[in-house]
Amino acid sequence: SLAALASVPGCRAEAPPRAAPPPPKVTVVRPEIRDYAEYEDFNGWTAPVAVVEIRARVRGHIEKVHFRDGDMVKAGDVLFTLDPRPFQAEVDAAVSQVKVFEAQRVAAQKEHARLKELQAKGGASMSQLEKAEADVASLDAQIESQGREIDRLRLDIEYSKVVAPISGKVGKAELTEGNLVNAGGSDPILTTVVTMDPIQVYFSVPEKTLLRVRERREKAAPGEAARRMSERKVPFRFGLETDRGFPREGILDFADNRVDPETGTILLRGVHDNPSGLVVPGTRARVRVVIDETVKVSVVPDIALMADMDRRYVLVAGEGNKVVRKDVLPGRLLDDGMRILLPAGKEGEGVGPSDRVIVHGQQRARIHYPVEPLDAAGSPVPEAAPAGGR
Repeated sequence: SLAALASVPGCRAEAPPRAAPPPPKVTVVRPEIRDYAEYEDFNGWTAPVAVVEIRARVRGHIEKVHFRDGDMVKAGDVLFTLDPRPFQAEVDAAVSQVKVFEAQRVAAQKEHARLKELQAKGGASMSQLEKAEADVASLDAQIESQGREIDRLRLDIEYSKVVAPISGKVGKAELTEGNLVNAGGSDPILTTVVTMDPIQVYFSVPEKTLLRVRERREKAAPGEAARRMSERKVPFRFGLETDRGFPREGILDFADNRVDPETGTILLRGVHDNPSGLVVPGTRARVRVVIDETVKVSVVPDIALMADMDRRYVLVAGEGNKVVRKDVLPGRLLDDGMRILLPAGKEGEGVGPSDRVIVHGQQRARIHYPVEPLDAAGSPVPEAAPAGGR
């Protein structure tokens, strides 16, 4: 019996074999195909389209300041008013002088008419008549000259109102009410106005980069390189210190006419619509410019890439969910953490659109051993069906 056999020395039942552990779970993704254009990043800065130093055009005391420091103003807005009374007094005096000259001209005209009548009768000499004519002509000239002086003096009254010549943001008032200001460029400025919309972005580009871009554009569109920068409508993107990535857009409108021999760079400028005024002049900017045509590229999360000496590779859940190593040629790291994979250099390198690339759990995956591939939500990711189906 079984009991008897069990009691025989040296004979006992063998233990059941241990069950194999389940394959480790790993997270996988399939490579993503994207549109991509090669670009270069540069450091730049913002600047206003125009900066105007506001100075007085006449001498006088500031009667009123019409703005608060940092206000947005429009062209023609009054910024400062100088006391107009001295200028009005000069106008009034000049007008009175015109009236004197006009009265004197009436008398001179009468004298001229009287002498002309006498000279016809022989009662006055020709020299007396000519002097009377000269007196009338002199008074006509003085009245005309005084009229031009009145126009000039009225301009002084107009200049006593200091207005903004452009629309933009006004700076700090350097002089306040009651201060005496002088006219002329050597005197202290009253304030400044800078344009805010649009705003310019300046940056320097290495000569080699610019030449490479021009060569590519010339091949794609002969004659393109000879056109003015503003006519080409080349887009660019930029970001400020507080921005994530390059969220702001603009159009390049200027390239300098020479390369700086000390730095080997050329200055470029773009223009950005800034209706909100969020971008202020003098801000540092990170600039990105596309330098090549858009192509299709394969991208995977950068965390999927592993290193072995000087080679980079990824682990893939292959046939039967067994782990396979595939060497790759990494390209640029994109802003969202995805890595471009360049076309394979040798047969067997690179990944295809149906490959299941392991992005989490690589430390548990062993080459040639099976794994359990899951997506980010924890659902199984099956092998892709062969082309054409079964």
